[in-house]
Amino acid sequence: MSWNLVRLADVAPQPWKNGGGTTRELLAWPDAARWRVRLSVAEVAADGPFSRFDGVQRWFAVLGGAGVRLVVDGVTHTLTAASDPFAFDGAAATQCTLPGGATQDFNLMTRQAPARLQRVRGDYRGTTDAMNLIATYAVSARAVATFDSEHVTLAPGTLAWRQATARAAVHLQGDDALWMEVTP
Repeated sequence: MSWNLVRLADVAPQPWKNGGGTTRELLAWPDAARWRVRLSVAEVAADGPFSRFDGVQRWFAVLGGAGVRLVVDGVTHTLTAASDPFAFDGAAATQCTLPGGATQDFNLMTRQAPARLQRVRGDYRGTTDAMNLIATYAVSARAVATFDSEHVTLAPGTLAWRQATARAAVHLQGDDALWMEVTP
């Protein structure tokens, strides 16, 4: 199995029901109807509540704009493009404000699947377990991902994902990228 590539520019934005922004779904795995893993990029244009997702773990990373202020179950978290991704319960009451205007944000959501999302600025090296779903997103600069000996180069605004069928070394080089691992 090789890398699957999804360019943000090739995915049509879907407007939110509350009118506060749009989402471009990059991956719903194994499929859109019964996803266990969902990766998306949102354009947040207005203050407002986040949709609730009971039974879902969420990770949120600001990609562009001045940042957001999230109030999750009464606790305030201020996030910018320099912040580490933020993990929270999808069922939590979450309010978003945009102190500096619209933002672009990355979302990783999982159902009963342990996961992690981290920002990479430089090099990331690790080992992935067999049967994990791995992914990387090049934010504003080119990134190169290597899984075992298989390389993929990503232009900015591109997601690369694949299933890991064996335990293998991974290496990600990028000045502005995200790395994800999910155990579905």
